[in-house]
Amino acid sequence: MSSPLVDAAVTGGLLVAVGVTLLAGYRVVAGPTTPDRVVGLDTIATNVVAVAVLYAIGQDRGLFVDVALVLAIIGFISTIAVARYVTEGDIIE
Repeated sequence: MSSPLVDAAVTGGLLVAVGVTLLAGYRVVAGPTTPDRVVGLDTIATNVVAVAVLYAIGQDRGLFVDVALVLAIIGFISTIAVARYVTEGDIIE
């Protein structure tokens, strides 16, 4: 029931998110430092959330928005945990 403009925007957004995810994947593999890899992983997590929301819009399914929120929370917590590990060498004091 969505318009062709919305379908084109969702498809374009998915293509951009996939492209940025591939670039971030290269940063995770190539490095050169651990913080670069952490930022790349955080970017990938953010793009997975964006893909879930775009898929929810494209398919008119509200369930995927809830999935995107859970993925965003998990991505945030994991980024904080890795940042603490990199800076302090321990996650739990």
